Amino acid sequence: MTIVQGISCSTCGAPMHLSPGEIISTCRYCGYTQVVQTGKAFTFEHSMLLNGFTTEGKGRDGASLPGIEKTVAQWMSTGFTKPSDLARSSNLRERKLVYLPFWVIDVNVETSYKGVFERLQPPVVKNGQIKKHYDWLILARRASEFPVREYDVPLEGKIPFDFRKIEDYAEVLNSELERDDAMEKAEEEITALHEFHAKQDVDKILEIKTAFHHSEAVYLHSPIWFITYEYKGKTYKVTVDGAKGTVITGDLPPVKLGLL
Repeated sequence: MTIVQGISCSTCGAPMHLSPGEIISTCRYCGYTQVVQTGKAFTFEHSMLLNGFTTEGKGRDGASLPGIEKTVAQWMSTGFTKPSDLARSSNLRERKLVYLPFWVIDVNVETSYKGVFERLQPPVVKNGQIKKHYDWLILARRASEFPVREYDVPLEGKIPFDFRKIEDYAEVLNSELERDDAMEKAEEEITALHEFHAKQDVDKILEIKTAFHHSEAVYLHSPIWFITYEYKGKTYKVTVDGAKGTVITGDLPPVKLGLL
C-alpha cells in the first residue's frame, strides 16, 4: 500500500504516490524523475526499454503488437525438458506487465591477486590479474526474487524515458536505491565474482585487491511480463523480457518417463 501522501511533482504539480522506502520517483503524468527523500536534483540519465508485446488485444497507442500468449506458447512447445502436451493443456491464469527499475553501472574493474597453487608438488606461488568491463545490472528494489543475473538487458534498445509510451494497464515501480547505493552493491557483487574466478586459478589466496573505475550509472525502466499458468491442477510461473520476447526464467512441470 502507498502510505506517503501530499507530495507533488515539482514540474507539473500532479500528486505523487509513493510506497515505503522509495527513493527515486517518476511522475505518472509528465514523466519527470526526482530523488524524493533527499531533494537532490535529477542529474542521472533516465532511460527505458519499449515493450513489444500485448495481451487481450491491447496495444500501445492503438498499435498492433504480437500477443504475449503466443510467445509463452512457443516456449512451451520447444525443448526436451517439457511435457509434450504442455502448450496444448496449459491455461494462462495471469499476465502482468511491470516496468522494473534497474541501475546499469558502467565500470572497468582490475583485480590483482597472489595465491598458492597446491595441485603441483611442491606448491607454487602465483600472481594473477583480472581485467573486465561491465554494464553491471542492479535491480533498484530491496526485496525481489527477480533473477537479475539471468537477465541480459538489451541496452541497445534504450530510449529516453517517456511515460506516454507506457501502457495504461502496466505497473511502473519506482526505485528504492540511490545511485551510490547501487554502485556500492555492484562493487560488492563484482568483488565476489572476481574472487571466485581467482580461486579457480589458485587453491589458496594470499592477497587480493580490486580497483573500480566508474564511467556512468544509467537509471533504466525495463518491461517484464510475469505470467502464471496452470497445468494439470498446478500453477507455474514464467518471466518474459518484454523488449525481446525471450523467456528469462520459467517453472516447468515434472516430466514422467515415456511422456517426452
